[in-house]
Amino acid sequence: MSDENEWLRLTREDPGHSSWYIERMRAKTAAGEDLAGEARLIDAMVSRGSRILDAGCGPGRVGAFLTDAGHEVVGVDIDPALIAAAEEDHPGPRWLVDDLSTLDLPSRGIDEGFDAIVCAGNVLTFLAPETHVAVLASLRAHLRGGGRLVVGFGTDRGYEVDDFLEDVGSAGLVVDVLLSTWDLQPYAQGDGFLVAILRPEREAGTTDGDPT
Repeated sequence: MSDENEWLRLTREDPGHSSWYIERMRAKTAAGEDLAGEARLIDAMVSRGSRILDAGCGPGRVGAFLTDAGHEVVGVDIDPALIAAAEEDHPGPRWLVDDLSTLDLPSRGIDEGFDAIVCAGNVLTFLAPETHVAVLASLRAHLRGGGRLVVGFGTDRGYEVDDFLEDVGSAGLVVDVLLSTWDLQPYAQGDGFLVAILRPEREAGTTDGDPT
């Protein structure tokens, strides 16, 4: 794996990469492809009107579905071009340019934690490896008590599942469920995709989930 954020490397080496990705997602939407599998899982996990953070939101497909489903959504991505596309195509959520490894939403006036955080689209595999624990810990800090963090990524993209699970523990998180798809197929060793539902290590009777 690269020792830098892979998305930033791609956009540095190919300034048109972000635009290509945005138009690719727009074309899939126009073709009627189902792009809401991740969002349906998150929607099923929370009560109506929940607060949801779309971490690594890209051009906004997951956050937009969740907003339409009646939730209060904040989306964060490191790429300004993707955030601009999200604002253009999916008004409603609050879209922010920010780095997940140093995320501090209270410093940006968002003091309330989240009932669920979704990190889809292979976001974790684009991160610089040394930031994995920092990102997981940062997301954990933005959860409300009882909240869950849900991440999904391809297991052939350089982030080994055993390494991920070690990082989960280092970030103060524990595994609730491991799946191989966003439609609830159980995970087995060697599967090509992982969806992990995580919760803070300590919840009952603590202040975990309060980012302040």
